[in-house]
Amino acid sequence: MTTLTAITARLRKDVDALSFAEPVTHVYNPLDYARRPHELYLERWGRGPKEAVFLGMNPGPFGMAQTGVPFGEVSFVRDFVGIEAKVNRPANEHPSRRIEGFGCARSEVSGQRFWGWAKQRWQAPEQFFARFFVINYCPLVFMEESGKNRTPDKLPASERAPLYEACDRALVQMIEALAPRFVIGVGAFAQERATEALAGRDLTIGSILHPSPASPLANRGWADQAEAQLRAMGIELP
Repeated sequence: MTTLTAITARLRKDVDALSFAEPVTHVYNPLDYARRPHELYLERWGRGPKEAVFLGMNPGPFGMAQTGVPFGEVSFVRDFVGIEAKVNRPANEHPSRRIEGFGCARSEVSGQRFWGWAKQRWQAPEQFFARFFVINYCPLVFMEESGKNRTPDKLPASERAPLYEACDRALVQMIEALAPRFVIGVGAFAQERATEALAGRDLTIGSILHPSPASPLANRGWADQAEAQLRAMGIELP
């Protein structure tokens, strides 16, 4: 079976070979500069089989972009997930989107909500990761000259196609390695990509509300809504 670190090593090389035109001016790949904490996360918690895999879209600027861990708000990655390691700097760093690694003082609200919920519900990371794992579909962060984040779905079709091809291949391999019964998109984009990439497999693919503060719904009790969606899929919660 292909290991998760081998899968992400190929994905890292595949996406590093891609190019993106304006309005994207800066592209960060935390699989490169935050490789050590990312691999620690895979090695410590990524042993399958899992009951379900949560699938995010791509790294947030103050989450995985800083720590190498999906939804990787610094305090929860360090204190709940139990990962901390040296993070380097990307080669072409945006002046208003500095990478400070585990020294980043900015909070990633999506990560705070997601991992905060996991901690509140399961108490210990061993209990959560015994059943679940969390990955991102796309490992790249895209930024415009202003520093504004640009999500993968907003790229032109000519850039999306090779990116999605690489990410689809990695997702299929990840799911084969983790052997879950459920794949849960965190947001509609991730569910759509999982549905396409994993078509024909014996899986239940669903979604939960994305915890982003940009979502008015998520700002009205995200955890309760996400839990209701999980239960409707048939996932039991403690």
